[in-house]
Amino acid sequence: MSDPRSTALQYAKDNRARFRQELAELVAIPSVSADPQYKPDIQRGAEWLVNKLKSMGIENIQLLDNGGHPLVFGEWKGAGPEAKTMLVYGHYDVQPADPMELWDTPAFEAVEKGDLLFGRGTSDMKGQVIGSLAAIEAALHAGSMPVNLKFMIEGEEETGSPSMDKFIKKHADLFAADFALNPDAGMLTPTQPTITYGLRGMSYFELHVSGPALDLHSGFFGGTVRNPANELARVIGSMQDENGRVTIPGFYDKVRALEEEERADFRRLPQNDEFYLKQAGSKALWGDKEFSAYERATAQPTLDVNGLLSGYTAEGPKTVLPAKAMAKFSCRLVPDQDPFEIEALVRKYIEDTIDPSVSWELKLLSDAVPSISERNSAAVQAMAKAQETVWGVKPIFRREGGSVPVVGHLQGQLGIESINVGCGLPDDQLHSPNERMHLPSWEKQIDSFINFIYNLAE
Repeated sequence: MSDPRSTALQYAKDNRARFRQELAELVAIPSVSADPQYKPDIQRGAEWLVNKLKSMGIENIQLLDNGGHPLVFGEWKGAGPEAKTMLVYGHYDVQPADPMELWDTPAFEAVEKGDLLFGRGTSDMKGQVIGSLAAIEAALHAGSMPVNLKFMIEGEEETGSPSMDKFIKKHADLFAADFALNPDAGMLTPTQPTITYGLRGMSYFELHVSGPALDLHSGFFGGTVRNPANELARVIGSMQDENGRVTIPGFYDKVRALEEEERADFRRLPQNDEFYLKQAGSKALWGDKEFSAYERATAQPTLDVNGLLSGYTAEGPKTVLPAKAMAKFSCRLVPDQDPFEIEALVRKYIEDTIDPSVSWELKLLSDAVPSISERNSAAVQAMAKAQETVWGVKPIFRREGGSVPVVGHLQGQLGIESINVGCGLPDDQLHSPNERMHLPSWEKQIDSFINFIYNLAE
């Protein structure tokens, strides 16, 4: 008689085609959280997941109203009151697909080409959600599931999870768990499994600057009144020096210094400066020379303009002095920075720097708390052993430059450590046209999650 682990692994192998079809069904739902016109599709995505959890035998399934998009909750207590509880995190919302004309395949259709599956959300993170559910379904089918389960699958991660902070605090008992599985991370190469223990936080801003009552003729008024576009560019440009250091007073006051042992670990990673140069397709790297490109991208804070809008931008000339200008910019944050403290510093800097002849308004659109996770917990070691079993090599531990807001909220408010893993690769073109997922890595991730579940019993 085969053991439950072997039975679950065989079940996953036998049902790979179905799991792949389920992923295609979820990708086909354009659950874009940033655009209100897709709100019905957000609802459809949540309801699809409700039905999926029901088919797996999950209980107490709820669509929770957190003040934003619905959150899918469910639980399974079959392991008994003495067993640990794992909270499985995911998000079913996706980034907008624009610009559509740059897609080689339909954005909301899962199209397989060789080992790659194209479509919005295949990698970030519908593929990861289906992968974790596939592994849990296989383990439930095989029996002897060693942990109880809770599910938290949200619909607004791509807008910064603005409702989750207060919602988690309000429902602390509902989400209480011993640890969390967060598959919204990635790996460096298809042959190198990875566990991410550090995630950056974020403060995302929108700055509006206004001057004259209406657009003016630049020949008649140029040089007589302050140009909002010029002033916006001046202020934003002054927030960073030529070496990439943020000039806002107090910005670095709470940045946790890197230990030499950790920096030595970083130097052993394959993400060297040449790696970043190749992935970026840029002429040269840039930034604070005190740190490597990897350290700048994962363990140091940043300030970057994400979008600019002002004046006449259509084809041909129009000599206009714009009445308004707007910029979106974001600060990636590291432990122990606080997004709201950074907001206060940015606001004061603008107030002290901008010319009083223009009006301005700063909005904090989203925030995320940075996090550092425990590297030596029993659950993390169970995952490391599982990855080594499937890939045949030990995983590497790394920090990641992106943000997963819920990880910081779970850690800070509920004391829940997250295991951050995933099969996403650096060239998956996340948030860009032609997003894709490497199918062999996805299948290995499913098998590693199954091994992880049974390793927890040890």
